[in-house]
Amino acid sequence: MKAAYYRGNKGLAAEPSEAIAPAAGEVRLNVAYCGVCGTDMHIYHGNMDARVAKPQIIGHEVSATVAEIGAGVENVSVGDTVAVRPLKFGAPEDFDKGFSHVGKNLKFIGIDLPGGMQSSWTVPSYTLHKLGGLSLEHGAMIEPAAVACHDVRLGEVKDGEICVVIGGGPIGILIALVAREKGARVIVSEPNDTRIELIRGLGFEAVNPISANLVDTVRELTNGKMADCVFEVSGSAPGVEVMTELPNVRGRIVMVAIHPQPRPVNLFKFFWSELKLIGARLYEECDFDEAIALAATGKLQLDKLITEIRPLEEVGEAFAAIDANPAGIKTLIKCG
Repeated sequence: MKAAYYRGNKGLAAEPSEAIAPAAGEVRLNVAYCGVCGTDMHIYHGNMDARVAKPQIIGHEVSATVAEIGAGVENVSVGDTVAVRPLKFGAPEDFDKGFSHVGKNLKFIGIDLPGGMQSSWTVPSYTLHKLGGLSLEHGAMIEPAAVACHDVRLGEVKDGEICVVIGGGPIGILIALVAREKGARVIVSEPNDTRIELIRGLGFEAVNPISANLVDTVRELTNGKMADCVFEVSGSAPGVEVMTELPNVRGRIVMVAIHPQPRPVNLFKFFWSELKLIGARLYEECDFDEAIALAATGKLQLDKLITEIRPLEEVGEAFAAIDANPAGIKTLIKCG
């Protein structure tokens, strides 16, 4: 058994680990693949050392096969292929209003607790979603696809609407794909030309905001109608600056990216056009179910989003390669 241990300052390597027998309500998994997320890269760079206990097994975008079940587990059987919803719910608070996925006592598995970039992983059974006939490679894409389903659902995207996605990385592209399945026309803003080529190959209109004025381009493409829903996925100051320039009257802005520091926001735009700003964090159970159903249709084109697959033994090299190639979309670590 091996696992990817983060030890600080880009120290990440596959080291020996041991399987943990499942307690009541738990399941032990044979992990197949674990995707590398932007959050994993933040951990790798040391930006989350205050939250991540070192040494820590990281990773949370997992597909796996059920190897062993603990007492009382009824939702899965040995041999089932699954995706993992990596949330450990804490004690409920009145503040939470029942939304445990963003509750005060939530722990994120793979950040606050040991993650899935390992050969054998033991998790609560409620975190598991059956993949059915979906491949294990595509199963490792379900967690980020569920993020996209959650974002589009909270954005209330409807058939015939126009959406603008600011940021064409993995989540931004998946948001575009899910929004298109709702019947929306989607325009993606992305500064990397290699990613733009991929985005256009997926059938979307794409704008490089460095070489073209995004607001003017969206106005031209939409004949002045502008966007019904804008997704800020870039995590950048320019993204926040432009997001209020794109919606039409009573348009929505969905804040997907994490902005650790406050950003200046043009509040006058919210008053003038009666805009709505929506925060979107993580996902709920129904978002995983929708992501699996959409992936099963093939319409998410997940093969085109997988840039590279590397064995667990090369996890350090994989993270270094991602650092060197910001144009990539999704690297999978083969853990089994």
